[in-house]
Amino acid sequence: MARRRRPLPPPQLVGLAVLLSVAAVAVAKTDQSDVKALNVMFISMNKPSQLSGWKSSGGDPCGDDDAWKGITCSGSSVTEIDLSGLGLSGTLGYQLSSLKSVTKFDASNNNLNGDIPYQLPPNVVQLNLYGNSFTGGVPYSISQMEDLETLNVGKNNLNGQLTDMFSQLPKLSTLDLSFNRFSGSLPQSFQHLKNLKTLNVETNQFSGHIDVLAKLPLEDLNLQNNKFTGWIPSKLKDINNLQIGGNQWSSGSAPPGMEKGSALGSSSGGGSVGGVNGLIIAAIVIGVLLAALILLSVLKRNHSSPVQSHYLMDESGHNRSFAPLVDDGRAVNMKPLEHSSSISTRTPPVMMPSKSISDNEFENKLNHSRRSTDPINLVAYSSLDLQAATGNFHSTRLLGQGIIGGVYKAKYADGRVLAVKKFDPLSFSGSSDFMDLVNSISKLRHPNISELVGYCSEPGHYMLVYDYHMNGSIYDFLHLSDDYSRPLTWDTRVRIAIGTASALEYLHEACSPSVIHKNIKASNVLLDADLNPRLTDCGLAYFYEDTSESLGPGYNPPECTRSSGYVMKSDVYCFGVVMLQLLTGRKPYDSSKPRTEQSLVNFVTPLLHDIDALGALADPALRGLYPPKALSRFADVLGRCVQSDPEFRPSISEVVQSLLQCVQRSTSTRRMGGHRSISQRSDDSDW
Repeated sequence: MARRRRPLPPPQLVGLAVLLSVAAVAVAKTDQSDVKALNVMFISMNKPSQLSGWKSSGGDPCGDDDAWKGITCSGSSVTEIDLSGLGLSGTLGYQLSSLKSVTKFDASNNNLNGDIPYQLPPNVVQLNLYGNSFTGGVPYSISQMEDLETLNVGKNNLNGQLTDMFSQLPKLSTLDLSFNRFSGSLPQSFQHLKNLKTLNVETNQFSGHIDVLAKLPLEDLNLQNNKFTGWIPSKLKDINNLQIGGNQWSSGSAPPGMEKGSALGSSSGGGSVGGVNGLIIAAIVIGVLLAALILLSVLKRNHSSPVQSHYLMDESGHNRSFAPLVDDGRAVNMKPLEHSSSISTRTPPVMMPSKSISDNEFENKLNHSRRSTDPINLVAYSSLDLQAATGNFHSTRLLGQGIIGGVYKAKYADGRVLAVKKFDPLSFSGSSDFMDLVNSISKLRHPNISELVGYCSEPGHYMLVYDYHMNGSIYDFLHLSDDYSRPLTWDTRVRIAIGTASALEYLHEACSPSVIHKNIKASNVLLDADLNPRLTDCGLAYFYEDTSESLGPGYNPPECTRSSGYVMKSDVYCFGVVMLQLLTGRKPYDSSKPRTEQSLVNFVTPLLHDIDALGALADPALRGLYPPKALSRFADVLGRCVQSDPEFRPSISEVVQSLLQCVQRSTSTRRMGGHRSISQRSDDSDW
């Protein structure tokens, strides 16, 4: 039997129902996009009973109906969501990006799981997801939250490497990533967090160096229980609450601006775990050093002469050898000194019998280098190309970190190796601004200036590409070499001084307008395969407003108490500090020395004209293989460079001429007195 159909309601009733529903929406106070987002969120959290007043469909959280737990409104918009500690489970849903007026979102200390949704409130100021069971990583959408001040995702199950996405978060002051399983290096974009006061990354698997934190205004920093290596930037030691225990900090000599982790451990609040680990590591290091000393003593007994080959360690861990710099007891050829690359072509010096060079030849070659100012063709690299060649700018490829960015080693399949300087994306207003810099640097052409060979100019990606020099810098040779590395000979040190001074002379007096370098220091004087100097960072003075920060301790000229105080002869002062390091082998500032000896300039300058004291100051690595008169003349030149009053310092061209005259005087002496080795000490030897 056919079932009777229910009669349809009269059209009047249907129309009335529609009008009532429309009227209900019309009188609802809350924005419907906010209501729908909360409905989805309520369903995704399995409709928990703890959320009184919430509905899976409709509702009016900002209206007059029952209050929705944890919801705060302003007018018709939801502005705060506070669900902390309610024992909630499930996920956060997929429609939170509709909550455009929410400034506080707190779902901490619950049992929420799954990935942190990509769709988050876009204008949130405080985002707290601490103490849940979220997995995956930090969503990239956070990089667009320009008003974000607090981000707390600690104590979850997040993992993987952090995306480099923090460059557009200028207001972020608190960042908590602790108690997760994050790995890899800290993102370079951390350096843009100019208002970051608190950073907690403890108990993860982060690795690499922490140089990127050096310039941040941190007041609380917790790095405990990770896999960080290297050294601690000196600026971080003044942080009120610094905790660094449970890492793998380097025990070697710290470069300028850095401190050993062990030196800060006792006063940095590193915790009991860090303290115990520090004691264990210290005991191991002491044991290894004792074993090494015993081994070295045995080797010295078994060998009557020093080891004839030596190595530098590449990043891959393989030793690479290069020609000895000291010829023990034998005559050292003066050819590399007489035909320094600072006064000749790029062709490496050839070891031939000594031959003098006339004043005219010197002048002609210097004039030739001064005329080489025409623009050159550069290679335009893509950011993807450089990213691949540097291993995604991995920390193991980091050659150095300055205040304007890092320098990375780029390796290509065809064997090419380049050095890539990666700028802060906010350093330039646009590509045209950057290309102006590229064009000006490309015109700086001198045999002793590191050559710019390419660039990358893409929005957010500004990079300069230089030749790579495998021997590192003067600083590396003087202060970071191990016991098996040969020291720089006296002749090589003089050649480096002449070449560096010639490069600086070119910038000051051959370029029009004159170019002030503003960052002369040992780590910026690179050495090519033949140990000829290559001055880098030329043409970047615009970025070095605070020279006390860019130069580091021991370099800043006395007149530079303010940024406008740096003048052309301030470059001469900094070059004098480099010469002091070549003379003594000491660092420009060494906090491990007695207080009166910490500043190299203050300690050495009064002794430069005391022959007996000067001999004691000479680098022990030279083993006395230098002519005493040469040492004295070298000291006279640098002594004038580090005069406290800029007006009493010589121009850099006078410095070049003084050094060249000493070389020419030396060759004249050898012609008159035979070919005696300049590496043999003799009271009557000249340069």
